[in-house]
Amino acid sequence: MAASDPPVLPNRSDCQYTSCYCEENVWKLCEYIRDHGQRPLEEFSAVFISNENKMIPIWKQQSGRGDDPVIWDYHVILLHVSRGGQHFIYDVDTVLPFPCSCDIYLREALKSDRILHVDFRRKLRVVRADEYLRTFASDRSHMKDSSSNWTKPPPPYACIQTADSTMNLDDFISMDPQVGWGSVYTLPDFAQRYSTPS
Repeated sequence: MAASDPPVLPNRSDCQYTSCYCEENVWKLCEYIRDHGQRPLEEFSAVFISNENKMIPIWKQQSGRGDDPVIWDYHVILLHVSRGGQHFIYDVDTVLPFPCSCDIYLREALKSDRILHVDFRRKLRVVRADEYLRTFASDRSHMKDSSSNWTKPPPPYACIQTADSTMNLDDFISMDPQVGWGSVYTLPDFAQRYSTPS
């Protein structure tokens, strides 16, 4: 983005945010972009990061300790494919800049699958922001324990639902390309597609 471009999103501290509800945090970022129109919504995608084992390391997370990664079952970030050729990642849970260049985020937060045991290698589901806003639904049941108590406090607004669904989060977390929406990439394929052309 050029220095003269208006900011796409507010400062990180001013964004709607609920700890441990990354899928809804990104949904709210998409909603903000749609409603405020600084850049076309078509330039943005929600990116779910997970794998078949639901064990993915991510570095540079606010909940991390030192240089150690956090192991999530899944994580969700926002990808901005800029017309200027450089791409950006918005991750409200990272200690990296907001936004962060995609190249730096890949290098610092995701690193390389070559250094990981095969069980921890990441896949990424990229879902266009307009499609995400239209299709995603969550009743937040995954955040309740066996006694129906919240494991983490929920967001203050009503659950996100569609005319067709009240809960389809698992379809987004799944890294089976035959399930859900968007396109599924291995980390090397994602990096090749979205790194800045040299």
